[in-house]
Amino acid sequence: MQERSRTYSWQNTAPLAEATKALDGLTLLSKVASGELPAPSIAATMGFRLAEVAEGRAVFEGAWQEFLTNPAGTVHGGWYGTILDSAMGCAVHTTLPAGTGYTTLEYKVNITRGVGPDTGTLRAEGTVVHRGRRTATAEATLVDANGKVFAHATTTCIIL
Repeated sequence: MQERSRTYSWQNTAPLAEATKALDGLTLLSKVASGELPAPSIAATMGFRLAEVAEGRAVFEGAWQEFLTNPAGTVHGGWYGTILDSAMGCAVHTTLPAGTGYTTLEYKVNITRGVGPDTGTLRAEGTVVHRGRRTATAEATLVDANGKVFAHATTTCIIL
């Protein structure tokens, strides 16, 4: 059995936490996407990044990596859930004023095909479906460069 190891790093996320108090969601996430603010550490842990944001929309990118695999050698289902939850939650976050938080109440993921070493970069594209005063709903699709769907999801978030 050949042992593998993984070393990775992330930036101090305290400036990001402070910025959530002063910046509206779209401005905050735009600064994360551009590198002006550090990404949440979950992105380094799970091997994905925030690629694009707009009002009511967030896109994350990631790809197959050996440390993400299940016994069959494809990406573990938890990765699909995490990248899709991130895209949907951040899409909701783009609609929030400074100092307003949210959290996922529930989400559902449908995995339609496995992600393997030859899949390439995938994009989790999240969009807000409804934004109310206390709750928001969003959906996301995980697609490859050709638009082939690998998973899709829905969420309900509570606005705090």
